[in-house]
Amino acid sequence: MARNTVLGASLYVPATHKDLQAIANGTLLSHVRSVIFCTEDAVSARNVRAALKNLANALLHMVAKTDTERFVRVRNQQVMMQVLQMPGAEKLTGFVIPKATRHNFESYFCQVQNTHHLLMPTLETADVFDEDEMKMFRQALDKPNIRDRILALRIGGNDLLALLSIRRPADMTIYRTPLGSVIARLVTTFRPYGFSLTAPVFEYLDNPALLEEEVREDLAHGLVGKTAIHPTQIESIEKHYRVCENDIEMALRIIDKDSPAVFKMHNSMCEVATHRTWALHIVAQARVFGTRKKAEVNDHHHGLKQPTYS
Repeated sequence: MARNTVLGASLYVPATHKDLQAIANGTLLSHVRSVIFCTEDAVSARNVRAALKNLANALLHMVAKTDTERFVRVRNQQVMMQVLQMPGAEKLTGFVIPKATRHNFESYFCQVQNTHHLLMPTLETADVFDEDEMKMFRQALDKPNIRDRILALRIGGNDLLALLSIRRPADMTIYRTPLGSVIARLVTTFRPYGFSLTAPVFEYLDNPALLEEEVREDLAHGLVGKTAIHPTQIESIEKHYRVCENDIEMALRIIDKDSPAVFKMHNSMCEVATHRTWALHIVAQARVFGTRKKAEVNDHHHGLKQPTYS
């Protein structure tokens, strides 16, 4: 399974956080699959120096191996250079690039091209609204020495809405704002060429039901992860990554070499040639996130009760 299909919920943590080292080592929030230590929007300009000092201390005492993928969201190219020079920087999985465009990407990539670090460029500038510009950015990323270093592209929903002078209403998913069509276009621009994308944050902590509705829409758009802004959001996000039993049964049948080219299963047409990529993804996703029972899925869709997950 490609690493970019197992991101699930990525927790953003300001680099000023007092428990940065414990989170990095997995002694605190050990259930988090990936964490992003932020030196950009989550840190005010006056606190950047303190954030970098705190991050340097965490890197120095960070264990080399953990089940948690660890990234730093750098503030700019200069901050990336500073982080890379810190003892322990090799323990990081990679970096999140803010406001990435085809014009500034090279200045970030050249700093890590001789390291193992993976990159997650964030799409959050006005260029995102220009389809031709996104195609050119894709072409810039689709080079042999670069492509394998791109773990995923992150969609920066709040920054994109800010460019429109909009804030997402508290009672709507991101897909009911102008970004709904933008996300769909980004998926069709990048996914057919092998680039995965992650979903924007859901910034409200008092509406888990709406968060879960949005996660279901994220998954319907083929997004492979979602940024969490608080540990309480992680379960609400990741339980929807658990694969329904019907889907895993169909997926296993589709990839079975003895299956016919087309067959009916669970009142659905399954076509091996068409659905094989989906099936491989579903099987791999189930290995990481587990499965959920058929009854739970049916009850959820019919509104009989909130589903419980095993």
